[in-house]
Amino acid sequence: MHPMLNVAVRAARAAGRIITRASLDIASVKVAEKQRNDFVTEVDRAAEEAVITTLRQAYPTHAFLAEESGHSAGNTDQPPKQTPQQAENIWIIDPLDGTTNFIHGLPHYCVSIALMQRGVVTQALVYDPNRDELFTASKGSGAFLNDRRIRVSPRTRIDGSLIGTGFPFREVDDIDRYMTMLKAVSLRAAGVRRPGAAALDLAYVACGRYDGFFEIGLMPWDVAAGSLLVSEAGGLIGDLAGEADCIFSKQVLAATPKVFSQMVTLFTPVR
Repeated sequence: MHPMLNVAVRAARAAGRIITRASLDIASVKVAEKQRNDFVTEVDRAAEEAVITTLRQAYPTHAFLAEESGHSAGNTDQPPKQTPQQAENIWIIDPLDGTTNFIHGLPHYCVSIALMQRGVVTQALVYDPNRDELFTASKGSGAFLNDRRIRVSPRTRIDGSLIGTGFPFREVDDIDRYMTMLKAVSLRAAGVRRPGAAALDLAYVACGRYDGFFEIGLMPWDVAAGSLLVSEAGGLIGDLAGEADCIFSKQVLAATPKVFSQMVTLFTPVR
């Protein structure tokens, strides 16, 4: 495992311990609403602090883009107005993807950490503390689940596929466009699932549990780690038009190569 990924794994497991301890007494967890249907808990913040502290100790010059604390530069002479895509090294972190699930005691959430270097994700992990499943990838070295190599499914058609998705919850203006897309997929696929943690959904595409996944209204920390997992597992990931840059586009489509191209065609009338 790449040394940088090793440090990220240590950070993710520290966050996982905080999340798991808190899950034993969810009723006492303080919850706030950042915007409509977008929740944050003290657990999100504590987990994020654990991740950033671990990474910053090892890499003090690296920058961070995290869901709760935003964009921060490292201890370096880099220009302060650099975008995440311009940074030499920036860690993109979702300390608890699936907060709404967590609040309700639904055991489907994860920690997501990715390292982007000059606009390219080079290290990625998604950690599910409930199942103790650790998905990891280093650019050019493949994707793994608990040290076992993973690949996307061999599915070649939407028909018979299991497709993951996520409903728009931040920007509800997208709901009509989304429902048109959902109907198109539902009429073709064997089934559609919506568990509520996009980073974990993308990991599931990478290991073949889903044949595809799509969602609109996502943020970079929802997508960054999963994007490398999918591509290193032999899948394709992009925006709904099939274009490669999905991390900052607020939309994502990931699938096996042939299902990906069919879904792009399916979504063409409603993009």
